Amino acid sequence: MHGLGDENMERPVMCKIKEIIEESPTVKTFIIDKDFDFKPGQFAMVWLPGVDEKPFGFSTKTGFSIAKVGNFTAKMHELQEGDLIGVRGPYGTYFEPLGDRILAVAGGIGAAPIVAAVEEFAKQGIEITTIIGARTKEELLFLDRFENCGELEICTDDGSFGFHGFTTQKMSEILKEEKFDLVITCGPEIMMKKVVEIANEYNIPVQVSMERYMKCGIGICGQCCVDDEGLCVCKDGPVFWGDKLKFVTEFGKYKRDASGSIALNK
Repeated sequence: MHGLGDENMERPVMCKIKEIIEESPTVKTFIIDKDFDFKPGQFAMVWLPGVDEKPFGFSTKTGFSIAKVGNFTAKMHELQEGDLIGVRGPYGTYFEPLGDRILAVAGGIGAAPIVAAVEEFAKQGIEITTIIGARTKEELLFLDRFENCGELEICTDDGSFGFHGFTTQKMSEILKEEKFDLVITCGPEIMMKKVVEIANEYNIPVQVSMERYMKCGIGICGQCCVDDEGLCVCKDGPVFWGDKLKFVTEFGKYKRDASGSIALNK
């Protein structure tokens, strides 16, 4: 098992792909032949020899769930069982439990770190309610795993399954009737910004998993630093408590690409 104390933490560990699960038309889970002692919300740098290295959150101790969104992920989706990838990590902060009732809000591929978190919290006897959203029914992820952890509310943008609307609309409905000790969230940043605003309205602590372009993954290169305090998402995050987000002025507004150019969040 590989983890925080492993001497190979800063060098890729070569892993064989044991199984590939097609979770949706755009998401595959890659099960590898080694366990990683991660905490929910942490990530690893995944190296595809001859292509590049990118950060992905763990969805299980032996796997990563990857959405096909660019050149690197397209190459990942071409891999077959038996192929090799390099993995180094785990890195970063993680979701921490608080209190007896937790509300989890997940959008799109953000369901991957959230499902790992709620599974861990449910084992601790914490009452879990999850709101999961996707554009369509076909893009919903890990429904069985979420249902095994507690209450599940499903939302789709097009109304093809569950609540016709956004996760944040359902969150507002639920909080009018129920109380929670903590909110955790991962998904599109514009969604997470609204989740934080709603949590603040109800004075509920919130933890957010942020995503930024990364190169080193260990806080050296500065590629993933965020305005204005210079926090590194790879080291100070990716999971931030809401009170620390007050110092991240770009949250929910923009992010920087590989060249440092600003791209507005949509």
